[in-house]
Amino acid sequence: MVSMKDISVACGVSIATVSKALNDHNDIGSETKQHIKQVAKEMGYLPNSAAKALKTNRTYNIGVLFSDDNHSGLTHDYFAFVLDSFKSTAERKGYDITFINVSRSKDRRMSYLEHSRYRGFDGVAVVCVNFYDPEVEELVKSEIPVITVDHVFNNRISIVSDNVKGMRDLLTYIYKQGHRKIAYIHGVDSSVTRNRLSSFYHTAEELGLYVPDEYVLEAPYRDAAAARIMTEKLLDLRTPPTCICYPDDFSAFGGMNAIMERGLKIPEDVSVAGYDGIRAGMHIEPQLTTIKQDTARLGRCAAEKLISLIERPKSTIIEQVIVEGKVLEGRSVGKR
Repeated sequence: MVSMKDISVACGVSIATVSKALNDHNDIGSETKQHIKQVAKEMGYLPNSAAKALKTNRTYNIGVLFSDDNHSGLTHDYFAFVLDSFKSTAERKGYDITFINVSRSKDRRMSYLEHSRYRGFDGVAVVCVNFYDPEVEELVKSEIPVITVDHVFNNRISIVSDNVKGMRDLLTYIYKQGHRKIAYIHGVDSSVTRNRLSSFYHTAEELGLYVPDEYVLEAPYRDAAAARIMTEKLLDLRTPPTCICYPDDFSAFGGMNAIMERGLKIPEDVSVAGYDGIRAGMHIEPQLTTIKQDTARLGRCAAEKLISLIERPKSTIIEQVIVEGKVLEGRSVGKR
């Protein structure tokens, strides 16, 4: 490996001068600084990460805690795009990304906090986990800078989609299309689910829309098979709904299959609405009506806020950042 001493010999300057040049100190001339940097680059010099960490008290490494119940990993359309934006933003600011080991197969597996300390993460983004897991709460309450996505903890920065407005906008659009028999298959209990469900009922109340109890069912997020079963239950009702809302676009695909297998047409017989705005929904027929979540902004805000918390802990405001989505009208919700 090329060392600072090698560069100092090549440039005819002291090791101290090389160090100052590579660390952008202002007490050496700009021409000398640029010359040393150019020689270092040509010689293939790379700073030792351990030495840099000792000097700056940072590793420039951010941990990401990500594990969804369906074990879909980075094939999870919504979170994959959030993480892609997060990664791109962090890397532009000089940080690397490492996923925290969530495997439960090892007998002596470290806790999330232990793993974060072992890796020396400057901060951690908690993106998709069981937020009520004691290990997650332990990490969130630790001294490590943490931000969360789509979940709110006291005294921690959170980046969340505007699920209240999203559901309100979606239900209002469906209502304006003439539907009065609207069912909702919601996800399992979480802060996201509670916000969407409360908004669904609140908006229905404002619109004067009656929602029978049998029109509101539950299915896990991103579970097309479960959504299909719940759809069949709705279609078997004496008075079935004219439109069914699903917890996410992937679940909506399962519902659409159940509807079409009954010989019914979408949207002529039954309309369908999803949530998330994944790309696949734009390429099916009929094109899916859904809420397009701003995954690029969610990921970018998460990275920017976490890095601000790492670099400027005293002046970074602990807040909840709400990111709005928008209705993509599609063709799966027809007029009545």
